Amino acid sequence: MSHMAETKSERRASDTSEKTTEPRWPAMLALLALGGLHSLLPQPLRLGPDWLMIVVVSVLLVPAIVAHRAGRMDLNHVLNHVVLGSVTCSMVWSLTLLIARLPEHRDTPLTLLRAASALWLANVLVFASWYWRLDAGGPNQRDLRESHSEGAFLFPQMLVPGKHSSGWRPGFVDYLFLAFNTSTAFSPTDVPVLSRWAKLMMMVQASISLATVALIAARAVNIL
Repeated sequence: MSHMAETKSERRASDTSEKTTEPRWPAMLALLALGGLHSLLPQPLRLGPDWLMIVVVSVLLVPAIVAHRAGRMDLNHVLNHVVLGSVTCSMVWSLTLLIARLPEHRDTPLTLLRAASALWLANVLVFASWYWRLDAGGPNQRDLRESHSEGAFLFPQMLVPGKHSSGWRPGFVDYLFLAFNTSTAFSPTDVPVLSRWAKLMMMVQASISLATVALIAARAVNIL
């Protein structure tokens, strides 16, 4: 009877551990969406053919998922950084090309608006993914902790009594909300920033958003 009780207790502990594991599918959807946004950009602003980024993301995500399932967290970490770095380079490349083409008046107002909208959304998804991937060592490291207390961002839930004891940890949606606010307000809103690397990344994100909205969208509206 004692052995059976211990077995049941171990199963309950295992079930609890599984329930607190942070889901990865929202971040995967964000990466796939970034690959899709690349195909929506006009041909002169794309890095390669329209299908390039969705193929790169898909090809790299498969071994990353397999590595995570197999417990190879080091390989999973590297592959996820590679795919995220790829979509980041693609976004920066497209934004640079678009800004460089503005003085030449090559693009129609509708083309500018479409490109600006796609790049603004890509900016939100890229930095949400980076915040989620880097904060407190990333999701693999956060899964090892009972609660979130060593992050680069001070989420409001961290100040609510009882949240730490309940094992609260931020998920991808929390970082998506943070990135959306940064791109919209050009500053953090309800989430103070504690780390220097996070402050620098938010400065870069806000600058990209400002360039996209204030320069490109405003230029297109003026032409209309």
